[in-house]
Amino acid sequence: MGIDLESVAEATSGAIGALVSTTILYPLDTCKTKYQAEVRAHHQQKYRNISDVLWEAISTHQVLSLYQGLGTKNFQSFISQFIYFYGYSFFKRLYLEKSGNKNMGTRANLIVAAAAGACTVIVTQPLDTASSKMQTSEFGKSKGLWKTLSEGTWIEAFDGLGISLLLTSNPSIQYTVFDQLKQRLLRGQLSKRTGTKSSPEALSALSAFILGAVSKCIASCLTYPAIRCKVMIQAAEEDEEGSNGAQSKSQKSQRTVSGAFYTIWKREGLLGFFKGLQAQILKTVLSSALLLMIKEKITKTTWVILLAVRRYLFVNKSRLKSA
Repeated sequence: MGIDLESVAEATSGAIGALVSTTILYPLDTCKTKYQAEVRAHHQQKYRNISDVLWEAISTHQVLSLYQGLGTKNFQSFISQFIYFYGYSFFKRLYLEKSGNKNMGTRANLIVAAAAGACTVIVTQPLDTASSKMQTSEFGKSKGLWKTLSEGTWIEAFDGLGISLLLTSNPSIQYTVFDQLKQRLLRGQLSKRTGTKSSPEALSALSAFILGAVSKCIASCLTYPAIRCKVMIQAAEEDEEGSNGAQSKSQKSQRTVSGAFYTIWKREGLLGFFKGLQAQILKTVLSSALLLMIKEKITKTTWVILLAVRRYLFVNKSRLKSA
């Protein structure tokens, strides 16, 4: 079986899009994550809104700390998006070939997206945990990737794996909505295509941005309570120096899904499950829209480059055989 060039092109363009969008929006992501990680009664809250996190960085002259963990996050984003897009594209093509259908239905799309997401989560979970700890550390006190991982056990490196697997429904919903909307938008164009092989269809930048924003907004709203719990589970521990036994026990209980849910309910009530939803939507919608816009615009270029590389290798191989 030869290399699936379309899957490689999808994976590469998706990974590059993730790298660019993550870097551009990283300060917002840091503020959002620190705000989500705080779980206190309303009268004890350090951050009343996301702008308080930004103001803390400015007032303490730690603006550059908004980028703490950027390298780890970019590394994780690139790997996870490459695996996800390759898996999604590969499984999708495999399904269409086996079933003989021209398009995937919603149910099949969800299953394929969930399978690709599960593979991605299992591989990249330690990097995800480390980047969350680095982002939620005090400004100026973040540690490197290796030190962050080596301080705990490998089991702790996979903190939140269960809820991360549950959250594979988020990209599943997102890319299912995006793919279905994209298919409808391009249906007229696709019907005019001949049977000759060519590069994949691509949306315009504006269309990809809008569809990406809409699809991610829907997915984020549906899965937000689980997202908040995941951030709590993976967050760096607070008040390490002055923590007493009760605080330590409370922090340990937050490392489980049930403990995180109970802590939010006890300290913040029902609305606590949606604390930071606006910031989450702003960040994820912009990030997803940028990612998909960049991916759609460079997929054709990546496709052409890969075809040129394959042709070059094929010609050289033929020359060596003839020689």
